[in-house]
Amino acid sequence: MAKFILPLLIGATAIAGCGRFGDSRLNPLGWLPEPERTAPSIAPEGGYVTAADERPGVPQIVAASWEPLGEGRLLVVQGAAPVKGYRQAALVPVRPQPRGKLEPDADGILRLRFVALPPVADNPARALPANPVTDPITVGLPLNYRQLARIRGVEVSGATNSVTLSR
Repeated sequence: MAKFILPLLIGATAIAGCGRFGDSRLNPLGWLPEPERTAPSIAPEGGYVTAADERPGVPQIVAASWEPLGEGRLLVVQGAAPVKGYRQAALVPVRPQPRGKLEPDADGILRLRFVALPPVADNPARALPANPVTDPITVGLPLNYRQLARIRGVEVSGATNSVTLSR
C-alpha cells in the first residue's frame, strides 16, 4: 500500500499544477492551437426589423381606449379618413423592434403610429366621402400583463394628430 501512496501524491501534485485546462503551458492539451469558434447568434430568425413601415398615417385619430382582456388589455384606436376605401390599418411601433416584441422607450412610453393604406387610384370608393360615424378605421392591439408592467403610457400618432393614454 505504501508503494502506491508516493506515486499517487506526485501525480496529484502534477495535475493540480496544470490549473485550468487551457491556462498552463505544462498542460499537454494546451500545446495544440485551438480551432476558432464563432459565438452563436442571438438574432431572431430572419433578422431584426430594420426598415420602417412605409404606410402613411391615418389622416385623423378620433378616439383611443383600453378594453379589458383575460390576460391584459386591448388598446383600441379609431380613426377617420376623408374618403372610403382605406385598408390594412395597423398600429406599428415608431422605433423598429424585433418581430413580436413591444418595448417602451426609456421613459416608459410606448410610441405607436396608426397607419393605413389609402384606396388605390382605380377604386371607385376613392370618390366617396367617408362619414366618421359609419366608416371609422378601427384597430386593436392586445397587450398582456407582462408587457403592461413596463409601460407607463401609450402615445399613438396619426398623420395630423396624436393621442396619449395612461396605463
